[in-house]
Amino acid sequence: MDLAARLRAAIPAEQVLDDPAVVESYLQDHAEWAEFSRAAVVVRPRDTAQVRAVVELAAQLRVPVVPRGAGTGLSGGANAIEGCVVISFEAMNRVLEIDPVERLAVVQPGVVNDDLRTACAALGLWYPPDPASAPWSTIGGNVATNAGGLCCVKYGVTRDYVLALEVVTGRADVVRLGHRTAKGVAGYDLCGLMVGSEGTLGVITEITVRLLPGRPAERTIAGYFDSVVAAGEAVRAVSASGVVPSALELVDRHCLEAVDAWKNMGLSTEANVVLLGRVDTPGEDEARTVLACFENAGATWAAVSSDEQEAEALFDARRLAYPALERLGPVLTEDVCVPKALVPEMLARIEKTAAEHDTLIANIAHAGDGNLHPLLITPIGDEDAKRRAQAAFEDIIADAIELGGTVTGEHGVGLLKRGGLRRELSPAVLELHRAVKAALDPWNILNPGKIFT
Repeated sequence: MDLAARLRAAIPAEQVLDDPAVVESYLQDHAEWAEFSRAAVVVRPRDTAQVRAVVELAAQLRVPVVPRGAGTGLSGGANAIEGCVVISFEAMNRVLEIDPVERLAVVQPGVVNDDLRTACAALGLWYPPDPASAPWSTIGGNVATNAGGLCCVKYGVTRDYVLALEVVTGRADVVRLGHRTAKGVAGYDLCGLMVGSEGTLGVITEITVRLLPGRPAERTIAGYFDSVVAAGEAVRAVSASGVVPSALELVDRHCLEAVDAWKNMGLSTEANVVLLGRVDTPGEDEARTVLACFENAGATWAAVSSDEQEAEALFDARRLAYPALERLGPVLTEDVCVPKALVPEMLARIEKTAAEHDTLIANIAHAGDGNLHPLLITPIGDEDAKRRAQAAFEDIIADAIELGGTVTGEHGVGLLKRGGLRRELSPAVLELHRAVKAALDPWNILNPGKIFT
């Protein structure tokens, strides 16, 4: 009996897909040039019991299992492995509970981020993590990569909101980790360990997240700069001022031109770099402080927006930058994070790398917490440009590590950053990672080959 037939004997047959044309659409995420192979089958479970049945069979047969959310990842973490079972969570997409008293929500992993945020807002509550992919990415995928977003500079990343998880381990055990209480320190933080593990330690089937009261009204401060380095100096000044903005985003000219060509917003005629700040503390003091930081760093124009619609349009341009650049050709996306004080230096090094490798590098950034997203664009079919871009990608990783940073702030290691992880972590620490992996996944069936080799 082949694998698909055995799976159909374990879970409802209609949830097992082995048509090659259908399976092909589940083989990779959005990571440009990350390798992928042919999956044997895709399963779309509807509950934890079905996930457990799939993992149990995979463990018996020693078949790799690759969990998949919406496939919006940018590191290859959800890419298929030869002969694997892809577990797609698109059918496990229910918000199971929202508790206004405890301020928590319980969701299945296939719930789209924005759908959860909308459901919470109807009850006067707020789920803060807001990756740029929030309209499409799922909470399960956000947990797998410890996703951040625009507001994480003040409100933290996904790990800061995950209270509890239900997980199927590599031994096919269903376990509950974490707690629903506001405090709890019993035992090791195995729930926290799962966040950011990219499906290599367990298959997450239920997520309990902490919520906040509905967010305060924000004020937007916009600044135009002649260079990314000058904008980086403004970021450093904001950090030194003591103000913690609710967002601080950088968008360079390449991104602005791409958005203008697509949406005709007219931003690239006014600025080489746009820095967008937001504050949500009552009063005007913080907005005035951020504005002064922009002006003192050499902004060619800066203002506190009095037009909410105009302010939202600027942030729309930030969110549209990546898909706009994709229209120009393949985009290799970086995700390095450096100390905030060194943002200007890192931006200068990225510009130098672009020149040295003759590669078009656009810059968007969660600048307020030092998380930079250089976007390396190459013409379609230009193999030499591809090689140059890949070399530039590695140089950016090396520079981030040299400046005391990390190879990924929110996209995960996946396949693209495995070499960078080996450079960032010591051999002893890598062995600790492998020991944890072996304990929870003794047959190495859970997303093998991802994060580290």
